[in-house]
Amino acid sequence: MRHIAKNFGGVHALRDVPFSAQAGEVHALCGENGAGKSTLMKILAGAITEYEGEILLNGRPVRFAGTRDAEDAGIRIIYQELNLVPQLTVADNIFLGREKTWGGYLGWLDNRTMEIQTTRLFNRLGAAISPRAKVADLRIGDQQMVEIAKALAFDAAIVIMDEPTSALSGSEVARLFRVIADLKKTGATVLYISHKMNEVFTLADRVTVLRDGRYVASAARGDTSPDQVIRWMVGREIAALHYEKHPIGHQAVLDVESLSLASPPASGRPSLRDVSFSIAAGEVVGIAGLLGAGRTELLEAIYGASPFPPTGAIRLGGRPVRFAHPDEAIKSGVAMVTEDRKTLGLFDRMTVGENITLRRLPELTAGPFINPRAESRAVGWALKELSIKTTGGDAPITSLSGGNQQKCIVARWLLVEPRLLLLDEPTRGIDVGAKAEIYLLIRKLAALGRAIIITSSELPELLTVSDRILVLCEGRLTAQIPRAQATEEAIMQAATQFLDRARSSSDPKP
Repeated sequence: MRHIAKNFGGVHALRDVPFSAQAGEVHALCGENGAGKSTLMKILAGAITEYEGEILLNGRPVRFAGTRDAEDAGIRIIYQELNLVPQLTVADNIFLGREKTWGGYLGWLDNRTMEIQTTRLFNRLGAAISPRAKVADLRIGDQQMVEIAKALAFDAAIVIMDEPTSALSGSEVARLFRVIADLKKTGATVLYISHKMNEVFTLADRVTVLRDGRYVASAARGDTSPDQVIRWMVGREIAALHYEKHPIGHQAVLDVESLSLASPPASGRPSLRDVSFSIAAGEVVGIAGLLGAGRTELLEAIYGASPFPPTGAIRLGGRPVRFAHPDEAIKSGVAMVTEDRKTLGLFDRMTVGENITLRRLPELTAGPFINPRAESRAVGWALKELSIKTTGGDAPITSLSGGNQQKCIVARWLLVEPRLLLLDEPTRGIDVGAKAEIYLLIRKLAALGRAIIITSSELPELLTVSDRILVLCEGRLTAQIPRAQATEEAIMQAATQFLDRARSSSDPKP
């Protein structure tokens, strides 16, 4: 790729960017949110057709009219934001637009062949996902595996992976790494976008860094280091965040007692079983567990967003509550940042400012009208406080990178000033610099007396921000570990406590 440039309105997403990769190479593309990584790869994948510069594929100039052209040329992309049809089955999504038929071109769909091939794909990925399951019934991690399977369904010469592990558990990440190694052996090129330096320096043969839409550097893995790549990404040193203890209140903001939640029929989603814990003002409680352990289900049950009402007791400030809808929780001072920002967090037809101020409108109105000056002040505070990269509050929310969209959602709830903040994978898809800012913000909010529950697939993240860590396994609470005793080994031991235990169908309890 030579001299690639792309503007979105007045925003220079890419400026004179070069990029090259060889057959059989894993090439990592790194940069902060908004650096232009995804834009560059969307141009290569045919998703963006209007740009300056040229692309050479095997030495020959190409210019794709769309994604189908790029796919026909052997290029497949796994998007950071899931690109699935929720109401179709897993097999239907994988073969969408390239369906198998029998009886000629206008024949019947060959569902059996598509389901068999889908099963083989998931066997290759080590994922137990039914080809007949509806995508809407899958958790975000399983949906991510469907996206990966889509890219592997057809033999591609170039596979682009944009933050493919952001919703995967550790075991699923290991399986994906094995698949990438297999692709490399067949001579396929893997272009790997990631903010996670441990992944980059495990997988990549070469690393290229972009910053603010410009090319910064490219180097073989052995010729650089994680610290050097981070300096290239952010243009400065990232200081290590040191945990600072602050006073924690004596009275509980939230008490959860014997909370249980039934699984929806045939959904594959875990239930919660007899979960009890409390959290005080000023305390950050981390929730750890493997994918499917029930982390998201626990937050949804507290927030009034679970598909079925939970049993057990929930007390907020000592008062029994049972929220039938998230709006009731919000009015009681509970806010939640969901793990699936695209479906559950963003209003994609609204501006940046409208997304941020949506829950604060009563305080920003003068009579029946929104007060533009008050709204502008609120948006300006949020953009500055969270270092959101945008041309302004009037910019479309879809013009922002995934990480900056996530910051807007966090900002929305900070304006509400909740007493209990539920954060479900809050740094998913966010670069190292932005993560450090979010960590500092979490500790700052806790010091101001907020009670915060955070789930994360990244154990170092929980160890960085939490005062105490709860561990779930198969919907059950297996450990409550104080910060002073918390280690990755202790957490993983509790997170896998029941997985290898043989249990008969007549006695499912340990």
